Amino acid sequence: MLLISWNVNGIRACIRNGFLDFLEKYKPDIIALQEIKAREDEVPMELRYYQGYHKYWNPAKRKGYAGTALLTKIKPLNVKFGIGIEEFDSEGRVITAEYNDFYLVNAYFPNAQHGLTRLDFKLQFDREIHTYLNNLRRSKPVVLCGDFNVAHKEIDLANPKQNVKNAGFTPEERAWMDEFLEDGYVDTFRIFTKDGGHYTWWTYRFNARARNIGWRVDYFVVSEEIRDKVKRSYILQNVMGSDHAPIALELDLGLVMK
Repeated sequence: MLLISWNVNGIRACIRNGFLDFLEKYKPDIIALQEIKAREDEVPMELRYYQGYHKYWNPAKRKGYAGTALLTKIKPLNVKFGIGIEEFDSEGRVITAEYNDFYLVNAYFPNAQHGLTRLDFKLQFDREIHTYLNNLRRSKPVVLCGDFNVAHKEIDLANPKQNVKNAGFTPEERAWMDEFLEDGYVDTFRIFTKDGGHYTWWTYRFNARARNIGWRVDYFVVSEEIRDKVKRSYILQNVMGSDHAPIALELDLGLVMK
């Protein structure tokens, strides 16, 4: 089973830049999108009516901002939008799909912003989604994917020393990531890849992507009890269409999804 997560930085722009060709090539069983920046009626018809997927849209109330979407070949038992906290849910940051034996949570974590003006908001979201995931996990394993807007370790960004106090690499954000993973969650990419130089986001400035001066801020995380179901976890670093690369997770779920 192939799962893909991608911060598309605007679904309309991504479609213009080849998103449907990407779908045709990779044919993921589930694809989770972040930062769609569109309501459902603003999504181009060629995706809205694209065959083979059940589609769920969770736009932000603010026009042209944030939002998430989920396309899944297997119809979920239930789909929930948000985590029950209006200040986050109004920004369309979370979609949860319940399947027979696990939950898939697609999340677009807030950015702490230049000057750390939203750091407290980000950290509150981090804590609340951690609690939310733990509550889900009481009944079924969890697969969490999305743009976390944090590079966890120094090897997860090209210039760690220069970014210690910058959004996405503050000690507070990284400490939350430590605490979260220590609570029985697994950064699946690091099961297979131990070295640095692998990134999922590059600024559009300074020819950063061509020079591979980037950050790894997009993750597939699974709860510990299904770690052994993870067969591959990798970055599709050569796929264009956004300032983020898609990430992929291959799961051998057996009876987890009937």
